[in-house]
Amino acid sequence: MEIEKPSLTLTPNIETAPAEKKPEPQTAVIDKEDTLTAEEKAMVESFSRQIDIKNTAMVMQYGAGTQQKMASFSEKALASVRTKELGEVGDMLTDIVKELQSFDAADDDKGGIFKLFRKGADKIETLKGKYSKVEGNIDSVVESLEHHQIQLMKDISSLDQLYESNLVYYKELTMYILAGKKSLEAFRATELMTAQEKAAASGLPEDAQAAKDLSDMADRFEKKLHDLELTRMIAIQTAPQIRLIQSNDTAMAEKIQSTITNTIPLWKSRMVLALGIAHATEAAKAQRAVTDMTNELLKKNAQLLKQASIDTARETERGIVDIETLSETNETLISTLDEVLAIQAEGRQKRHDAEAELVRIEDTLKNKLLEMSR
Repeated sequence: MEIEKPSLTLTPNIETAPAEKKPEPQTAVIDKEDTLTAEEKAMVESFSRQIDIKNTAMVMQYGAGTQQKMASFSEKALASVRTKELGEVGDMLTDIVKELQSFDAADDDKGGIFKLFRKGADKIETLKGKYSKVEGNIDSVVESLEHHQIQLMKDISSLDQLYESNLVYYKELTMYILAGKKSLEAFRATELMTAQEKAAASGLPEDAQAAKDLSDMADRFEKKLHDLELTRMIAIQTAPQIRLIQSNDTAMAEKIQSTITNTIPLWKSRMVLALGIAHATEAAKAQRAVTDMTNELLKKNAQLLKQASIDTARETERGIVDIETLSETNETLISTLDEVLAIQAEGRQKRHDAEAELVRIEDTLKNKLLEMSR
């Protein structure tokens, strides 16, 4: 952008507008010429000789062109501030922080040995699902942040142009004020003083009125210069305000850049590490489970082998028939023989008794038959 140079004119091409009430100045504005270049000082000197304080229209429009440009400039600056959505950007940055905080790679998945492999796979898939969800949300926010960052960079460049324009307006107002004061000082020292001296010498009312009119014209022009000084003060105050807005925009743009280039990649690196650690942890758990199972099986096998060896040894050391069994069967056999002998003896006795009884029965029958035969 080509830097605009200060220019002075007595006939600005502006539309007349209702005069606004000007605030009372709080401090005097220094209007020394040491801030001007030699060319600008010559321009002020030449311009001051062209000013006609008695020209009411010229006095009304004196410096109005720069004041109008200042008003337009203020609208642009205000529009730049209005279009800022830094609160939205701050909310987006806060959302990113919340998204990152919501992701937790830690997951105490408990379960037995036989469910370990399935649970390990489920845990890793859960981590990947969390990552995909958070990454999608963050990518959407980052896209919006990049748009805001581009807009902020454009605004910063525009504010640079506004700052340069404000410097030009400040310089123009300074030159108008200096030229006006030079002209006003010369007017009061020449025409006004001559008129006042003439009125005092003649004592005529028309000469007094003429002197009074010239004094009023000088006062009106002085008030015009005062208005320009107030406008220049606005230009002075606008410069740091522009820089403050630029500083805020720059800080926010840098914050966005830091988030995009540092925070997000660091989080993704952390995610890669988290998945790697999860894989390693699950592998370690699986290996530990296998080792524990192997040790348990070895212990059980050793116990089984011990018991089997003991049982086998015991069986191999036993005889075909246990002595206890032989003793028991021998006692049973003897008891059986004793019982058989007792039964046989009892049978013999019963048979002997039966023979005696048969003899008695036979004798009894015989006797009875003999008895009946008589």
